[in-house]
Amino acid sequence: MKLNEITDNPGSSQNRTRVGRGIGSGKGKQSGRGGKGQTARSGVRIKGFEGGQMPLHRRLPKRGFTNIFKTDFNEVNLGRIQTAIDAGKLDASKPITNEALIVAGVCAKAREGVKILGAGELKAKATFEVARASKTAVEAIEKAGGSVKLLGGQAPEAQA
Repeated sequence: MKLNEITDNPGSSQNRTRVGRGIGSGKGKQSGRGGKGQTARSGVRIKGFEGGQMPLHRRLPKRGFTNIFKTDFNEVNLGRIQTAIDAGKLDASKPITNEALIVAGVCAKAREGVKILGAGELKAKATFEVARASKTAVEAIEKAGGSVKLLGGQAPEAQA
């Protein structure tokens, strides 16, 4: 076999149909688009139009709502923080805040604060100044000799 003898399987590709090249081609005049009007134009269709029948998106009931009081936190596990401390990206002697986690690359962007979750193991003694923390995270931090200061002013028991 030579490189110049390699071909596709028969029937695997078709030639492009050249439309609008005379009525003898079978694809002349309106080029297979039917009559005039909206459907003959490019890029325009009546999306969801069902011939006058009530469309599906209007037959179905509305559901749900947007909670305007929803808070969006950066959720970080203790194991991820310990990895950053081991790598030298976070300094355990300074308070660990939302800004410090963003600079260290643990959090991608600033949201409404940080919530510390208890997955993983924390060995370093560190002070946390965060918006929220789970009960298991607070227990693990205090077990390692650190402390948690909640900026939202809520008790850690209410944050589970």
